[in-house]
Amino acid sequence: LAQGSSAQGCAHSAFASVPSRASPMVNIPKTRNTYCRKCKKHTPHKVSQYKTGKKTGKAQGDRRYEKKQKGFGGQTKPVFHKKAKTTKKIVLKLECSKCKAKRMKPIKRTKHFELGTDSKKGKSEYGGKYR
Repeated sequence: LAQGSSAQGCAHSAFASVPSRASPMVNIPKTRNTYCRKCKKHTPHKVSQYKTGKKTGKAQGDRRYEKKQKGFGGQTKPVFHKKAKTTKKIVLKLECSKCKAKRMKPIKRTKHFELGTDSKKGKSEYGGKYR
């Protein structure tokens, strides 16, 4: 019995030593030299953050939902409340500077995302670390 309890204590202490995963600031340059499928070679690409467009409400699912909601009877379909995620995956839009072909590249989840800004953290005006 004493061995079992000590084994449990070890298991809990192993989990206690794992640090909490705080997502760091992601900083991505505004231009990236990467492969273009249309040019079939590496070219400079302009990087921007993908944003979803405005919903028109004319998609088949939206039309069906509006038709079902009409009249008496209250809410007809379930409304989602159990939201678990606190972040969204960042999607980069890469545009080839030569042929203007665009493609999307999803990257990891993060709370703080910057595009091409110089962070001043840890740097001083005169030489910084190597002085």
